[in-house]
Amino acid sequence: MSVRIIDGKATAAAIREELAGQVAALAPAAGRKPGLAVILVGEDPASQTYVRNKQRACDEIGVASELLHLPPDTSQLRLLRCIDALNTREDVDGILLQLPLPRGLENLSCLERIRPDKDVDGFHPDNMGRLVSGLPGLRPCTPAGVMELLKRHAFFLEGKRAVVLGRSNIVGKPLAIMLGARTEYANATVTVCHSQSKNITEICQSADFLFAAMGQPGFIRGDMVKPGAVVIDVGISVTEQGLRGDCDFASVSRTASAITPVPGGVGPMTIAMLLRNTLEAYTKHLGRI
Repeated sequence: MSVRIIDGKATAAAIREELAGQVAALAPAAGRKPGLAVILVGEDPASQTYVRNKQRACDEIGVASELLHLPPDTSQLRLLRCIDALNTREDVDGILLQLPLPRGLENLSCLERIRPDKDVDGFHPDNMGRLVSGLPGLRPCTPAGVMELLKRHAFFLEGKRAVVLGRSNIVGKPLAIMLGARTEYANATVTVCHSQSKNITEICQSADFLFAAMGQPGFIRGDMVKPGAVVIDVGISVTEQGLRGDCDFASVSRTASAITPVPGGVGPMTIAMLLRNTLEAYTKHLGRI
């Protein structure tokens, strides 16, 4: 049995094309494009690369992106005032605070300072609470990208066993909630594993759908995967061999029926969902929905 490669890069490109059409239809009447402000503090090379990729994606679909690049010695007070200023600007629909922040800056208080209706990363406690409650809201981009990938490739999880490896607020926790929600492509029975979980191999072997979001390159081996399972590799790490996911792709591919590659799987979907969140915030600010 040959494994099916789930192409996130092509799927994300299709989503960007759809979003570009929506922006082109809305912007002339609105008198402005959707606006996304990105705050980057410091000189972290990986963060700079991520920001450039996001700005290129914005340009592609017609979103006006603005970068506020602050020095690494920026104080907490200055960063909060920067967020406050963006909160009041009518031409800014989304605010993205690039993480991680330099040492000495506190993530949570900064994320909480962003207006929930401009929180296009979906990390504000108000948006997380709406997710838990099953209410509409801006969703965390990576879990939303995983769910969109499942939907567009026609994977139905209802009644299936889903195992999520990782419990971060950015991926693992919100993904588990989405997978268990009573929606068309979800409604799974969900198990969440973490660093203190026992018998992880046995739990993984029980999964019809396995989601790896641990940040440990090559952790999942083929003998940990149920034959025919679908494996979504969310992890991405920089190693001497290049970018690697949480799965040992070669061995897992011999067991799974479908798998996302790294790179080219979930990563492009994260940026696509950021753009979708920005457009959602824009249309709400225009009073159209």
